[in-house]
Amino acid sequence: MSHLSILPTVLQDETLLARALADLNFEVQWGGELIGFADERQSVVLSVAAAGDQRLGWSRQKDGSLGLVGDLQRLGRSTAIQSLIAQITRRYAVHQALQAAGADLSAAQVELVG
Repeated sequence: MSHLSILPTVLQDETLLARALADLNFEVQWGGELIGFADERQSVVLSVAAAGDQRLGWSRQKDGSLGLVGDLQRLGRSTAIQSLIAQITRRYAVHQALQAAGADLSAAQVELVG
């Protein structure tokens, strides 16, 4: 039997995460709960539909980071999901860098192309 787990991440900003997910063609659902085995529930800040009937979500942790929530036992067996998590993290980093560049270069226009 598997259940919902929370995996710590370095992600902090749910808006940047939502942009990264949108870049990867995910429809972001804000708020709500993920439901696991035996009606186990975990509140999330946002979530997306992943492989099959699986959902990935992110919940705010005590340290301010966004923890990845999902049935990680099932998802962990999927190389596609592992690749997806890496893609999300890379896109998040791109948006984080663009945000920082925009703040540092306030007179410049910074945008993501492609």
